Amino acid sequence: MADAKVESAADSSSTAALLQNTNATSQPNNPLSRKLNKILETRLDNDKEMLEALTALSEFFTENSLRTRRNLRGDIERRSLAINEDFARIFKEVKEELESVHEDVQAMSTCCAEMTSRLKAAKEQTQDLIVKTNKLQGENRRLEVRAQVAQAFLAKFQLSSEEMSTLRGARDAPISEDFFKALSRVKQIHEDVKILLRTNQQTAGLEIMEQMAVLQEAAYEQLYRWAQNECRGLTQEMCDISPILTQAMEALQDRPVLYKYTLDEFGTARRSAVVRGFIDALTRGGPGGTPRPIEMHSHDPMRYLGDMLAWLHQATASEREHLEALLKSVTLQDVEDNMQEVVGHITEGVCRPLKVRIEQVIVAEPGAVLLYKLSNLLKFYHHTISSIVGTGAAALLMTIEEMHMLSKKMFFNSLSLHASRLMDKVELPPPDLGPTTSLTQTLALLREVLASHDSSVVPVGARQADFAQVLSCILDPLLQLCTVSASNLGTADMATYMVNSLYVMKTTLALFEFTDKRLEMLEFQIEAHLDTLINEQASYVLTRAGLSYIYNCVQQHDAKQGPLSLVPGMDVSSVKAAMVQFDRYLSSPDSLAMPQLNFLLSAAIKEQIFSQSTELVCRAYGEVHAALNSPANAYKDPERLLPRSPQQVRALLL
Repeated sequence: MADAKVESAADSSSTAALLQNTNATSQPNNPLSRKLNKILETRLDNDKEMLEALTALSEFFTENSLRTRRNLRGDIERRSLAINEDFARIFKEVKEELESVHEDVQAMSTCCAEMTSRLKAAKEQTQDLIVKTNKLQGENRRLEVRAQVAQAFLAKFQLSSEEMSTLRGARDAPISEDFFKALSRVKQIHEDVKILLRTNQQTAGLEIMEQMAVLQEAAYEQLYRWAQNECRGLTQEMCDISPILTQAMEALQDRPVLYKYTLDEFGTARRSAVVRGFIDALTRGGPGGTPRPIEMHSHDPMRYLGDMLAWLHQATASEREHLEALLKSVTLQDVEDNMQEVVGHITEGVCRPLKVRIEQVIVAEPGAVLLYKLSNLLKFYHHTISSIVGTGAAALLMTIEEMHMLSKKMFFNSLSLHASRLMDKVELPPPDLGPTTSLTQTLALLREVLASHDSSVVPVGARQADFAQVLSCILDPLLQLCTVSASNLGTADMATYMVNSLYVMKTTLALFEFTDKRLEMLEFQIEAHLDTLINEQASYVLTRAGLSYIYNCVQQHDAKQGPLSLVPGMDVSSVKAAMVQFDRYLSSPDSLAMPQLNFLLSAAIKEQIFSQSTELVCRAYGEVHAALNSPANAYKDPERLLPRSPQQVRALLL
């Protein structure tokens, strides 16, 4: 329809243009013509309003007829009127709504004004209250800060109710881990409160310090009573040190007096347990009779004494371990001295029964060797126990040392008595010039003593000192005995007897340590007597070989007396006869030996005597040979008189 209308309008425009072209020349100034020309010249494509108008017109202009074209203006006006009426109606509704809103806004404004006036009045009335409220709020904040500070102060410098109840428990209440935590807290507060004393809070600091001091004393008193009761109960042979008791001793070290009293209580309880255990071990034995009672071995002194000392050694070590467990957390500098003192107090109770029994064994005089073994055993246990407890167990160590000195004294008395008996009745040397029976028995005794000495576990230094004394006590009387016994013998017999006796002593001592000095002394004495035997053997050979007289003449001859051949007995015939006899000796040199040499106990010594005496014989022959070959002695043809040179003789003899 719109297209049709547009087409109609276009046709009309074409017609009008045509009319215009035809009439332009005739009516150039007609207004209608100008309007039509303006309309016709209009470009509808660019006129948006015209297009919108035409679009709106197409909605109700449905029929393009003459009638509708004539009534178009009226239709447009009626349509415009209807639109305006609708707009007025709608605007009226809007106006009514706006008036309602205006009324509401007016009411709200009135209410707000009323509320503002009321608030203003209320503000004027509550101004003082607000000021007071702000002031109270500020004060409240300050009080809250002060409360927090006070709570922190109380948390740092006061105990909680649980800690207070723990420290102020019943008199016989048990001690737990919480008690030590509370006590540690009290000590910490007592240390921290010293900070307050350096500030302006000295009064509070002094009050808190006094309060903590009172609590500490009460806590230490309760802890001391509990520890005493615990220590009194440690009377069993095998006691168990609880960790709580160890902590109690660690805490009590801050109170030296209470700490000392608790240790004394522990020592008293353990002392009674050790004494009872020692008596039971002596008389009743172990549980069920195993091990057997120690006194059942009283007939065997070594085992009897060894069992007692071994039990004491074990008991001392056990008590040392108990004390170490009790005081392992104590940090005092003199804790080692305390331990030694307590162990000494514990073991002091067994000193009397131990001393009585050891004295009974020693006084019974079991023999020198057994006394020496007992002495070494006592010395060993003295050293062993002292290495465990130091010098603290003074009473026990002193008792063992006294018994050691007593057994040692009895031992040396026994040796001295034995030596005096030897000197009272000196035994004469036997016919074979060997050691006497008394010497053999005494050396057997010495051998047993030295054997027990070597097997001893006593420290080397102590053994060496005892060894020198033992040797002096036995060897010196033996040497004197041998000298007195051989005083009536001849030179060779005496030397042989002394060499045999000294040789036996030397072989006995050579088996043991610490005998070097004595062996050296015996060697010197043997050498002295060997010199005698060597000289005697050389004299014996020279005499039997016929050179003794000639050798003596050669040694005693003086050139001023004239030639040696003029000396009586030194003529050629006498010298020839002596040389014949000497030749027989050269043919069998072993045949000329003193009878005493067959009694020597040592083949080496006998060989030494033969060798050195033969050397002397060769030397004597050399001197004789030189003298007879000397022209000053006026021997004719000395080569025939002495056909063998000294070198030949030496070759034959050596």
